[in-house]
Amino acid sequence: MWDEAFPSFLIGLREGLEAGLIVSILVATMVRAGQKARLPQVWTGVAAALALSLSFGAVLTFTAANLSGHAQEAFGGVLSLIAVGFVTAMVFWMRRSARTLSAELKEKVQASLAMGAGALVLTSFLAVAREGLETSLFLWTNVRTAGESTGPLLGAAVGLVLSTVLCWGLYRRALKMNLTRFFTVTGAGLIVVAAGVLGYGLRDLQESGLVGGGSTYAFDLSGHLDASSWYATLVQGTLNLTVTMTVLQVVGYVAYLGVVMTMFIEGVRGGAGAPAPGPASGPVPASASAKSGTAKGGAAKGESGTAGAVVEDAGRVRAGRPRWVLPTALVAVPVVVAGAVIAVSDGKQESSATVTVSERDCGKGFGTPRPGQQVFQMHNTGDKVSEVYLVDPGSGAVYGEIEGLAPGTTRALTATIGSGDYAWRCVPTGGSAVTSAAVRVTGGGEVKTVKAVKPVSEDDLKGPLDSYKEYVDQGLATLVTQTRKLQDDVHSGDLATARADWLTAHLRYASLGAAYGTFADLDGKIDGRPDGLADKVRDSGFTGFLRLEYGLWHDQSAADLTPVADELAQNVAKLAQDFPGQDFDPADLPLRAHEILENTLQFELTGDTDMGSGTNLATAQANLAGTQELLTLLRPLLDERDPQLPARVDGGVKRVGDLLAAAHGPEGWTPVDRLPADARRKLNGATGQLLEDLAPVPALLEIRKAA
Repeated sequence: MWDEAFPSFLIGLREGLEAGLIVSILVATMVRAGQKARLPQVWTGVAAALALSLSFGAVLTFTAANLSGHAQEAFGGVLSLIAVGFVTAMVFWMRRSARTLSAELKEKVQASLAMGAGALVLTSFLAVAREGLETSLFLWTNVRTAGESTGPLLGAAVGLVLSTVLCWGLYRRALKMNLTRFFTVTGAGLIVVAAGVLGYGLRDLQESGLVGGGSTYAFDLSGHLDASSWYATLVQGTLNLTVTMTVLQVVGYVAYLGVVMTMFIEGVRGGAGAPAPGPASGPVPASASAKSGTAKGGAAKGESGTAGAVVEDAGRVRAGRPRWVLPTALVAVPVVVAGAVIAVSDGKQESSATVTVSERDCGKGFGTPRPGQQVFQMHNTGDKVSEVYLVDPGSGAVYGEIEGLAPGTTRALTATIGSGDYAWRCVPTGGSAVTSAAVRVTGGGEVKTVKAVKPVSEDDLKGPLDSYKEYVDQGLATLVTQTRKLQDDVHSGDLATARADWLTAHLRYASLGAAYGTFADLDGKIDGRPDGLADKVRDSGFTGFLRLEYGLWHDQSAADLTPVADELAQNVAKLAQDFPGQDFDPADLPLRAHEILENTLQFELTGDTDMGSGTNLATAQANLAGTQELLTLLRPLLDERDPQLPARVDGGVKRVGDLLAAAHGPEGWTPVDRLPADARRKLNGATGQLLEDLAPVPALLEIRKAA
């Protein structure tokens, strides 16, 4: 985690100090101008800029999460390249513009004071927003590169807090920091980090298919260097150098670092000849301005020190040092250190072994492992993508697996080894499974037996799937009759009876939740929500049960609701006709066992789908019944793999069912928002616990090619 935090710490510290200096100059200018009363307008603009930056990060995250795998790679790759461009421009902009930053900001503030509050808010907003957007983009890229958010976000938070403390100290003149050296050192560091982000972005573009050369490797040290070792992880986290890199990655990394770092150092040397005003300090408060004798509204004597000295004496590079020394050192030092570590440790942890995979030979290099946790470096020497499993050759139970191991690549598989027989099973795409010779492990001390997962095949799920499809067929046939009865109620103008028949039909539909994935567009037409529609409940695209509910409980006339009821009955009839011919992926069954109640917790137990009837808890009960039906069909498979799980799930289903039943009285169902706080808390808690109990089901019943 900490190795992933450093690049984000650097960007947080650097960007935070830049933004903080800008805010400090704005505040100091206001104070000197005797306009303290208008400082809230400055803070309003700053707050708006921060809100925009956070929103930008949220939009990036949401957008990436809703793309396909290849689209995510392309999206991330393009944004990585944009982030590199922004950071590069930022580094050179601060080196070039810092001298005049204070004077330019002061002119804008003076003009804004004359124009009014809106102009002042806009000035502070624009001054800070650029830094905030750059920070959001670069942090998002770092999080995606790291593959986890804790380290990068923690590093950024520490950097931002430290920059805030430094800016406050500079403003109060408690600190005297040489900002020239600070921005020079951090600028060089950010260029190195940006080079790594560039390499990662190019790899993303190759994996997305937008750029070629994805299988042309400049080097592959996976056979000699443990990719999961602390030193490899540290180098990857800080410099984005990995044990396997393509030619394009290496060329991009070296070219960017060599060209940009040389230009940066040359610029630093070019500015070294300017008169140096000494260590830069923070903006001088009004009291200091008065002591220096500066006229009111004018610049304090030391004001240019705020940002003007940032690059004034930048670099202090000795004239005799060649320009290529620093960039070469930044590339060479990590390589030399890594080489030294490899020479001493043979590049691998003691617990790591390299095992090769191909279409004809699986598990070459696999000896008898020692008991305990092991790290196996799985290297695909074949020409096809392969699934790799560590199995019990007798039962086929899986101890560990890697999905989609591409040709020429190496990935780590971590497994715990106990007493028993072990073998590797490799399943290349389009090929036949190949199983290695078995080895027997004895002893093991405390690690006597290790839990393994018995693999599931499509044939294993065929029986439950056929039974569930029959259940859905029968449910849809009943639903057709119920919706026609509802349609007749509306046509006859008997809306009181229509309300009762609406609930009966809707609950029938809600009990078929595991089949929603096969209903295609008809599900949205039959039970879609108004979320995302331009006119919400009044939008013509809002149809089905919830649209009819809204009309029935908001006193709309039978004439208004007749076309809604007709369309609902028509769509249900079409669904019943089409369903037998729809493709139903067997792998969907284990997933739906969890997803039905996940949607229940998100939509029904929050009241989000209540259009006026107050029957969300009835719908939740129908969802629970549908889940129970599905689990009954899957139970034989679950009993084989985790005998304790069905019992835990049964207990959870009963608890949730009892709490829901308690909300149904002689007068009908209690609306979610009218449940007593304690009852609602217990219901949410019990449903959440049931979801936790159901969480292992998809993994236990995942279809594996090892079966």
